[in-house]
Amino acid sequence: MIDFTFFMELALREAIKAFECKEVPVGAVVLDSNGHVIGRGYNQVETLCDATAHAEMIALTAAMATIGSKYLKECTLAVTLEPCPMCAGAIVNAKVGRVIFGAYDPKMGASGTVLNVTGCKQLNHQPEVFGGIMENKCQNLLQDFFRELRKRSGQ
Repeated sequence: MIDFTFFMELALREAIKAFECKEVPVGAVVLDSNGHVIGRGYNQVETLCDATAHAEMIALTAAMATIGSKYLKECTLAVTLEPCPMCAGAIVNAKVGRVIFGAYDPKMGASGTVLNVTGCKQLNHQPEVFGGIMENKCQNLLQDFFRELRKRSGQ
């Protein structure tokens, strides 16, 4: 298997930006077939008051604008948390070639944990999916965020 550590490190940098903005720390990058970053994003749901402003959605939009195509067939999406159903649907619609993610999401994960949108054979596209890449580091960042959030809210 390919070492996806470098890709996940880039996604973690984006997640830290979200953490610093008091957003759920999820980050994503899209890389072309040569490993060049063509899109990046971090959660901005609170900042933009937009439930669709997930890291993946922002990174996918940026990547499509960069290459001038709605399809990302030869690209890899690296994201620190397993995509939710909305993001997994966007991944399938954009025909992303490969998805790698860090932490599994036991509540909303749609790449095999709760649902398997990215692996659904009835849909017109199934990307390669690799989960658990730098899982502990990704999960620790999320846990630190929610621990800090609970402290701020006095719980």
